[in-house]
Amino acid sequence: MQKLTKEDISQEVFDLYDDYAHNKIGRRQFIEKLSVFAVGAITLPSLLSFMSPNYADSILIPFNDPKLKTQYISYDSPKGGGTIKGQLSKPAETKNKLPGIIIVHENRGLNPYIEDVGRRAAIEGFITLAPDALSPLGGYPGNDDAGRELQKKRTREEMLEDFIAAYEYLKSHKDCNGQVGVVGFCFGGWISNMMAVKIPSLSAAVPYYGGQPNKEEAEKIKTPLLLHYAGLDTRVNEGWPAFEEVLKLNKVEHTAYFYQGVNHGFHNNTTPRYDEAAANLSWKRTIDFFKEKLIKK
Repeated sequence: MQKLTKEDISQEVFDLYDDYAHNKIGRRQFIEKLSVFAVGAITLPSLLSFMSPNYADSILIPFNDPKLKTQYISYDSPKGGGTIKGQLSKPAETKNKLPGIIIVHENRGLNPYIEDVGRRAAIEGFITLAPDALSPLGGYPGNDDAGRELQKKRTREEMLEDFIAAYEYLKSHKDCNGQVGVVGFCFGGWISNMMAVKIPSLSAAVPYYGGQPNKEEAEKIKTPLLLHYAGLDTRVNEGWPAFEEVLKLNKVEHTAYFYQGVNHGFHNNTTPRYDEAAANLSWKRTIDFFKEKLIKK
């Protein structure tokens, strides 16, 4: 089986995967359409394997990293799913109260990539909470396909309440300084935008390629925003001009970056949509933004 590289794959394959990952087509249709691109030495199994997330080789900060104290906790979400499980992580040696960050997963639950992002943020000097909105259904099931199917059984409005409850939990945590921001990816990007709508006291929000609130919702935002968009992500990007217009009209502090030539999901280092340069630059900007907005002077 030929070992594929990103350069071997046409943009049509990435667009097809995006449709599949966002429930526009089912797995059978995805495989049928993908088979068209299995030509010569590029086989369908090799394409499927290449496009699927590789968690085993992609973790940057392990759960048991000695520089961190990481554990699973549960918190109450009375307006959402009831009891929600999440990964809580913070620097092991710190004695001061820390700024907090909520980490919001994509449309497949708290998978290893998002847990890793929670630890990556914690190692920068934050206390982080990465909730699993699949908790009421048994939690992330161990693979993304099953996770997507489970997440479709909940409404995004109810899941939003779970992340609002996570904010309240983290803000009042004994190790938090009371300043809490949120960063989310894809579905989590929409959640990040909506937390800015729903929580006036939210200190900062960083949506990665997230769907935008409507005009009436956007008019409620007071929270500073740092927004990351993928240049090739026409599906999400088409909603930006109207959102930007409202933010400007209401003088909401915001900065939006468009990373040209990269796909939706470019920060996720477990799939070939990953772009190292864009991911690293956007993450540096994210951490710098949180340090500016969440650390009490």
